[in-house]
Amino acid sequence: MSDARGESNSPAPSGEVDVRMFTVGQIQENAYIVRRGAEAKRAVMIDPGAEAERLLEAARALGVEVEAILITHCHFDHIGAVAEVARATGAPVYCPEIERGVLADVNSWTPPGFGPFESYEADHTVQGGERLSLAGLDIEVLFTPGHSSGHVTYAIAAAASDREVTSADESGQVRERIPGERALLSGDVLFAGSVGRTDLPGGDWNVLERSIGSLLRAFPAQTAVYPGHMGTTTLGRERDTNPFLQELRVPVERPATGEGPEPAARAVADPAARS
Repeated sequence: MSDARGESNSPAPSGEVDVRMFTVGQIQENAYIVRRGAEAKRAVMIDPGAEAERLLEAARALGVEVEAILITHCHFDHIGAVAEVARATGAPVYCPEIERGVLADVNSWTPPGFGPFESYEADHTVQGGERLSLAGLDIEVLFTPGHSSGHVTYAIAAAASDREVTSADESGQVRERIPGERALLSGDVLFAGSVGRTDLPGGDWNVLERSIGSLLRAFPAQTAVYPGHMGTTTLGRERDTNPFLQELRVPVERPATGEGPEPAARAVADPAARS
């Protein structure tokens, strides 16, 4: 996978999904443009939280048509530019089903000192378990609540990137499908060295920990993570070094015990108090 912050246009290596990061707004939220490869002309945009014109200009500079807008969750810093980008591009908006009402009435959920923002009625909703085919991309939708009640993560690979391997056993040939490399667009579930805060409405540490554990079990350690704030990372790096994941380091492969973290770990929040 490749990633680029700001408006850098470094090309992706051949055959890899091209992920472009744009840090926007007062809360320094990461919006993304994702396409099948560096030469692809279609893309999806994820979490356009602010600075709509900058994001639209970035799409124009890349020469891509935004085919869809995907939302990980509906905190204002992730959806503040959704309406303007959708209107300018005609792209349908995919929103977590549980949080659809927040997108439709965003200012009622925006704290003092921010906004106002334009609300939007989602064109489609997702709840986890869907498989979307958009802009030449194969997108798995994963339900990852804990930071917010309806939060989803998008696991993105180039369409048809899975490969089929043929092996032989006693009964003859066996075909096995090997998943292609995926990028995790994780919103505010997991950050480099931190995790999403759980002191906002819909937040729950135990639920968030289970969500992160499900990602660690489902994807290899080298999987790239593109979070909603701060820099990119990998699942393996966070598993091994993230101070909030101590409870998950050893027990990733074993059933949950139901026991929570130490009391000091319960007040989990991004150090920058981002939402």
